[in-house]
Amino acid sequence: MAAVNLSNSPITQVSQTPVQTNLQPQLLTRLLLDLRGRRFTVERENILSLPESVLLCLFPNGLVLSRQSAALSDGGDNDDYEELYGVDFDPDCFDYVLNFFQHARDEFYGTPNNPGGLLAAQQQLLEGGSPTSDFGPSPSQNPLLTKQAIIVLREELEYFSIPPKDGQEATDSRGIANDALLDLKRNSGKYLLHKRNIFTALQRNVNKENNLAEQHLIDMLCMSGFDREDEWGYRAMEPSRCCISSIALVLLKTGIIHSTSPSGERQVTVDYNQMATAQKLLLFWRKPARKCWWDGIEVDVAEPGEPSKLIKLWARRVWTLELSLV
Repeated sequence: MAAVNLSNSPITQVSQTPVQTNLQPQLLTRLLLDLRGRRFTVERENILSLPESVLLCLFPNGLVLSRQSAALSDGGDNDDYEELYGVDFDPDCFDYVLNFFQHARDEFYGTPNNPGGLLAAQQQLLEGGSPTSDFGPSPSQNPLLTKQAIIVLREELEYFSIPPKDGQEATDSRGIANDALLDLKRNSGKYLLHKRNIFTALQRNVNKENNLAEQHLIDMLCMSGFDREDEWGYRAMEPSRCCISSIALVLLKTGIIHSTSPSGERQVTVDYNQMATAQKLLLFWRKPARKCWWDGIEVDVAEPGEPSKLIKLWARRVWTLELSLV
């Protein structure tokens, strides 16, 4: 039998075109977001530094940080474009969060025009200028010395207005509210919107239920940066919903105290009791905790000049507590 000449085989004569391996998706350096008609261009690092709970609201289905059409890209200069992401999130709230985080970042790390941030003054703590026993095995392992810590507290409030029995508020056979009921809901929302104090509702629940855990939560937050009379940093109605979204951001009190000596030198001291309290908040770093409770009150929603109109107003409040390190 004649031997088969493999060099003349049609299989071996097919040229082996090298597989293009340059199809790895290109990471985006910035994102173009459309938040309810308002556009933001945000650096990727700034997006990733946002709280987990905020990222979940911005991108409930997840966020892909690579260019989706990279396989069709030829790598030329014309590929420098931005992909637009539509996001159903309050643009003013997003602006508030971005500005707060940017200000906290500049104050801690400094800026090109003012490089002397708080971190530069705290280098002595990292170099062993404080007892290691107060920080655990090593000061360098304490993230509160090298990162700016921000407490993030959010509230999602859904409210339900119970109209008086003798009122004109009603729904039709299809369950659609009439104008009187819509006005009642709007007035109820306005009433709740102006109740901006953070802890009033939770303290009311503590007093009613004698819930020691909730009282401890209030005490811990007020020791860590909040004040009992603080108001929400941003609070607004959600469009076409009986829902109010609120958020408050404060810098965590770490116990690191910056001062200036009479000679003009910057000094850094540490309150170790406050540092121990601050370290408890690290439990909420990248692990948002949620609390939900119902709050029922009787309110007067009458317009100015109208007779009194008392209704029962129920609110379902969901708090999300988180610690961010930037």
